[in-house]
Amino acid sequence: MYERTFPNKRFKHTLEFLQKHISTDQSILDLGVENPFSKIMKENGYQVENTQGEDLDLDFSAVLTTEAEVVTAFEIFEHLLAPFNVLSQIKSDKLVASIPLRLWFSSAYKSKTDPWDRHFHEFEDWQFDWLLEKAGWEIKDRAKWTNPVKKIGIRPLLRSFTPRYYMVYAERKIQP
Repeated sequence: MYERTFPNKRFKHTLEFLQKHISTDQSILDLGVENPFSKIMKENGYQVENTQGEDLDLDFSAVLTTEAEVVTAFEIFEHLLAPFNVLSQIKSDKLVASIPLRLWFSSAYKSKTDPWDRHFHEFEDWQFDWLLEKAGWEIKDRAKWTNPVKKIGIRPLLRSFTPRYYMVYAERKIQP
């Protein structure tokens, strides 16, 4: 996945945001198979289990049966056809999630070789907020950051000041 580039800036921001809200004594279910960032979480003292590659549009068993206190989801909801379904089924009380933001000057990402590596959604921040709210979450904190690239051109210039990633810390709303 990261053969030519490694997202150091994204991982740095993600880890700092996670450390701000989640202590290492809280167990985590990370949506998605084990990946470089789940390894970074473990190296920083977090107790992390990953889902096993099941289709989270159809199979919610991991979020229904986990004992984890926190669910993390880093750049996964844009790949789902219906992220509302799994978000509404999460039993944990805390969620840390990030998404790549929709860029008006770039089309949705689609891998030519991996059918799982495609974006069905490219969210704007307000759309992701609304999705979380409708799924029963209350956002407690947010962060955005850019993702400049070392190339020449109009789109690389726009990437230097247009936020590319959006991250939230949310807690399950208490039902009356």
